[in-house]
Amino acid sequence: MGIWNQLAEYFYLRKHNPDDPPTKWMKYMHGMNRISIFIFTLAVLFMLFKFFIIPLFQ
Repeated sequence: MGIWNQLAEYFYLRKHNPDDPPTKWMKYMHGMNRISIFIFTLAVLFMLFKFFIIPLFQ
């Protein structure tokens, strides 16, 4: 197995075995990943607003 296949499986870009049915734990993991990406995006937007937009009006 090549390094790229191992990384794809590790980051859940590709299933280890495509015939395996999706599990509820995989769904929970994807849900948590969506929440964390959403919170990270909000934090970056907040920081951009705080450091670049607010000083323009002071």
